[in-house]
Amino acid sequence: MSNKLTEEAQKREIRNRRHFSFRLNVFFFLTFFIFSCLIVRLAYLQFVEGESLRAQEHKNGSKSVPVPPIRGNIYDSTGQEAIAYSVSTQSLYYTLDMKMTKDDGKLGMELAEKIVGVFNKLGTNSDKPLTAQKVFEYMDLKGTVHYSFQPRRLKTGLTEKEIAYFSEHRDEFKGIDVVEESIRQYSKDKVAVQLIGYMKPLKGVRESMVRYKDINKDLTDDTLKYLDSEEVGIDGLELMYQDELRGRNGVKEFPVNSLGEIIGPTKLTKPVKGENLYLTINKNIQLVTQKAIVDQIDFIRHAKGKQYENTSPTTGYAVAMEVETGKVVAMASMPDYDPSVWQGGISKKDLDAIQFYQYNGTIKDAPAPYENDVERNNHPSSLVYLGSTQKPLSVLVGLNEKLFTTSTKYTDIGYFEFGKEGHKVKISNASGAANGKINATEAIAHSSNAFMSAMVGNNLYLKYKGIQGVNVWDEYMKQFGLGVKTGSGLPNESAGVVEYFHEAEKASSQSALVRAAWGQQGKYTTLQLAQYAATLASHGKRMKPQFVNEIRDVDGNVTLPFQPEVLNTVDFPEAYWKAIEAGMAQVKVTGFEGVNYTYMRKTGTSQQDVGKRRRVENAVFIAYAPADHPKLAVAVVVPDGGYGGWGAAPIARKIFDAYDAEIGLNGTPRKPASPPAGTGNANAPAQ
Repeated sequence: MSNKLTEEAQKREIRNRRHFSFRLNVFFFLTFFIFSCLIVRLAYLQFVEGESLRAQEHKNGSKSVPVPPIRGNIYDSTGQEAIAYSVSTQSLYYTLDMKMTKDDGKLGMELAEKIVGVFNKLGTNSDKPLTAQKVFEYMDLKGTVHYSFQPRRLKTGLTEKEIAYFSEHRDEFKGIDVVEESIRQYSKDKVAVQLIGYMKPLKGVRESMVRYKDINKDLTDDTLKYLDSEEVGIDGLELMYQDELRGRNGVKEFPVNSLGEIIGPTKLTKPVKGENLYLTINKNIQLVTQKAIVDQIDFIRHAKGKQYENTSPTTGYAVAMEVETGKVVAMASMPDYDPSVWQGGISKKDLDAIQFYQYNGTIKDAPAPYENDVERNNHPSSLVYLGSTQKPLSVLVGLNEKLFTTSTKYTDIGYFEFGKEGHKVKISNASGAANGKINATEAIAHSSNAFMSAMVGNNLYLKYKGIQGVNVWDEYMKQFGLGVKTGSGLPNESAGVVEYFHEAEKASSQSALVRAAWGQQGKYTTLQLAQYAATLASHGKRMKPQFVNEIRDVDGNVTLPFQPEVLNTVDFPEAYWKAIEAGMAQVKVTGFEGVNYTYMRKTGTSQQDVGKRRRVENAVFIAYAPADHPKLAVAVVVPDGGYGGWGAAPIARKIFDAYDAEIGLNGTPRKPASPPAGTGNANAPAQ
């Protein structure tokens, strides 16, 4: 019995040992498996997810603040002086001290008063000095505008003494930093102000301008994303070349704790400066053009004589464009204004003061600068009829349509009548002058309205009948850039105002063509007139007007060179071109006495009813030089300026002279002959 029990005990012990061994093996296996999983997981985290986790750790422990890019500069064609440029300035920033948010604002106001005390003692005098209350608001202790970690700008344009003081007494001004940043500046000479354009903060125009409405939608690169606080181009070249000028954002990185408080030094990744524009505009020629317009307006307003009667000019416009390249060397819309008013935001008072001068009247409709609405409506805007500057093109149309030949004679009795009996309309020459038997060349020289009406307008109507003749006319106009945009790419450019279709519908196709033939059925911009003149000069090659010679990056490398661009060509027999030029060479004009270069020209005196005033006369003038190998084409418009030969031509003379002196009409700069002291002339030029 005893042996049997002993045997059972031994078996039970053996079973227990086996179970223990099994459980121990299971335990060790499970332990090994768990540790293996942990090792594999750690390896995965280390080698696969390590980089992203480190980035997440860095993100959780730091905050990034983008720094707006430094905008590229805009230079004139010589590259010697910037017209628009970004300058570094020192600004005072405040980074939030959490202690300031835990009281009732007393500590913040005390700091603000202390800061303003330094401004008043060491800063420059200002019409609007900062007050302690204003600085306190900028500090934004409640975080209404800024996140807790975002620095707040208190003042820009610190003086050297202010910079030194705040740097030396940093311990006394907790949270205060002096930061260098970029501010847009413009030439004090006011060079081509409306062409250059202006800037505003993005947050103020994001919703109102299509260009910026969804600007960040498809941008994945943070350095290219726009910031609400940065300034962007609103008009002119600042807008047209916004992408090239902008550059790339920088980044300020702040290490922060779980409460968002800064706990370490700042890391700065500098912004990348934008590309620089080198314009086709020559500063010296531009300034001469601007002054010539202002001087001529003043001269007309005070001059005596029949040609200046009933004139009341307040504005003037001029464009000078190279014939072979399309480069615009001068574009002036006068009067202009000081673009510095846009810096840091514009006040309503300043905006009201420049409202009639900020728009580029050489490319769009700009009103006369009268504050009174009634008075303003009695004066023409920048878009005026071509007047007699239309006539060289009218003759080309007539010749190409075989309405007459270069030798065909027309008897000019001083007027042309058309229409049904009892309802005839008379189109008269200036002063009713009868020119006798004249051909197309002589019709241009004498500026015969009768010839253009009868031989071009009426004959074109008789050839095609109905609206088809108007369509044919319109096609010719567009080939020379009239009634279509010039292709310049400038924002908000006008295609002009075509009226001959409306006249055909309201009156008749005959009336539309007769009136259009001598320049009274289309209002066009000065840039369109310059392109038209250059197309005449090149015998049918319409060039794209361009304003940028080249674009360079911050290292001076050319990223976009200049390329002339032909928009379309017009193929007419050479005899036709010679016929109109023979007439243009005979046009009498004032202001060009004693020039040492040859030139082709056509004066124009367009008439229109404006408000309560009837037959207001606008001075229009086109010309190109030298006559044999044209280099430069010029168009001038002086609304309400009277006869084109007196009101506009003298401005063109000064532009040609300036170009000749700076660049050279014959390829070599030279001093031109001095223009006459007065702008009048005893010989009456053709209108």
